[in-house]
Amino acid sequence: MSFRSRISHPRVDRARRRFVQGLALGGVAAGLAGWRLPAWAAAPRRELAGTEFDLEVGALPVDFTGRARTATVINGQLPAPLLRWREGDTVTLRVRNTLPTTSSIHWHGIILPADMDGVPGISFMGIAPGETFTYRFTVNQAGTYWYHSHSRFQEQTGLYGPIVVAPRGGERFPAERDYVVLLSDWTDTDPERIYATLKKQSDYYNFGKPTAGDFLRDARAEGLRAALHERRMWNRMRMDPSDLADVSGHAYTYLMNGCAPAGNWTAPFRRGEKVRLRFINGSSMTFFDVRIPGLKMTVVASDGQDVEPVSVDEFRLGIAETLDVIVQPDDDRAYTVFAQAMDRSGYARGTLAPREGMAAPVPPLDPRPRLAMLDMMGDMGGMQHAMPGTPGMKGMEGGCGAMAGMAHDAAPGTLTTGPAVDMRVASPRRNLDDPGVGLRDNGRRVLTYADLHTLGGPIDARDPTREITLRLTGHMERYVWSFDGRKASEAPPLRFDYGERLRLVLINDTMMTHPLHLHGMWSELESADGGFQVRKHTYTVQPAQQVACRVSADALGRWAFHCHLLYHMEAGMFREVVVA
Repeated sequence: MSFRSRISHPRVDRARRRFVQGLALGGVAAGLAGWRLPAWAAAPRRELAGTEFDLEVGALPVDFTGRARTATVINGQLPAPLLRWREGDTVTLRVRNTLPTTSSIHWHGIILPADMDGVPGISFMGIAPGETFTYRFTVNQAGTYWYHSHSRFQEQTGLYGPIVVAPRGGERFPAERDYVVLLSDWTDTDPERIYATLKKQSDYYNFGKPTAGDFLRDARAEGLRAALHERRMWNRMRMDPSDLADVSGHAYTYLMNGCAPAGNWTAPFRRGEKVRLRFINGSSMTFFDVRIPGLKMTVVASDGQDVEPVSVDEFRLGIAETLDVIVQPDDDRAYTVFAQAMDRSGYARGTLAPREGMAAPVPPLDPRPRLAMLDMMGDMGGMQHAMPGTPGMKGMEGGCGAMAGMAHDAAPGTLTTGPAVDMRVASPRRNLDDPGVGLRDNGRRVLTYADLHTLGGPIDARDPTREITLRLTGHMERYVWSFDGRKASEAPPLRFDYGERLRLVLINDTMMTHPLHLHGMWSELESADGGFQVRKHTYTVQPAQQVACRVSADALGRWAFHCHLLYHMEAGMFREVVVA
């Protein structure tokens, strides 16, 4: 019996998917028989402000799809309460864990002491069942951030929430209205089961693979010879051009501020007002492409840091990134806030409207994209290929390819065959002006990292005195993810000298886009010519791309550095960083 037939399949019939998209529940299923809610769940406070906070981690019944499930929440809310802080204040957060398992909270993007960072096994031991842990630190930054669990898959089951830090001198880009838009992915399936499924059959949730119909369309558009050549190339390398998301909308319901699409989260405005939207990608595995048909968006902040304003129609938001935009509706009508998954398997949506109850048309999903040759070849030249079972290197028609079964050995820059890596890019591209697969040449003005320029320049004007190169590696069939071909459990810590200025170079040897997060320190991305580009706490590295960032090792202690695709992190793409 095949694995696919032994476990229940996440693909559901179209009628049920329409019901899932149309379910208008906010998530809390207070009326479900057999559920007894804690007292504070009856009327939770959606926002908490000040310097003293009491947060309780617990379980809560929810229903987004017509099936009762249990979420992991803070103070009975999904998402968790919005925390409002002020720059310069010292905040105290008492977190009580009522779960039967250890929990934690990580304050994503907040610069703080290592013992307050909230990563079990790195910065502390976690919050044991029935225990309370007190976080206390001074907030020395402003902007849009978020918080989430760093304990196994609790983030996937609902433990995440927004943070807004008010700047000392007021907003540089003021607006009459100000809203958080937190995007996330909910699944009715136990995340442990999803992870086990991916380990056994990594493409289990991918229903967008090329079909015979796709081949015929390609042959009509490009010619039979070109279509055959492209299909043969992908097959020889055992790669899939539709491999955009490990977990798709067949398992996920996409939420906006905790509302399923038909829940229609709504933000009111008056015509002519400036409206600030603080987008947060609090999902576990989903890149969102966001636009508001009929409205230009002026990007004013990235990862909490003010940037030179830039006007766009659309942007891609990687997992854990935040982006602030200002819109100014001039018409007395509703506008749809549309966030489609990168693999086009579903969407989250909400509405900007002058009155409650209004809605605008929801645009159709864009066509399902496929990876292009540049996602495999990098700079389109100099690539080499080793076929499975074939020792050594040999050229491949068209100068493109991947290296099967490759992993780094102890000598920097060298590669040896091994079971942990199924691809290697010999000539990665270094440009930051590519919006990414599915957004190229779509007729809309799409934001890229090349458009982002942090105001005020770099924190540290020194040039790096040392460079560390890490390759993002994986073996898709085995669902193993790593840096330099070594899983976290097999790799020694990265060591930064306290006070040094260093360059961190990331080369993506996989065909997936990875969002990377270094805890405790800012990452300042370099432009293609080596200058300062933008300050980030999380940044994405596209397939076959090389990204460099400068880091000031100004935070003593033990820190985490990892891919923010939750299942990739758990599968090994994680390193400890020690600053001493």
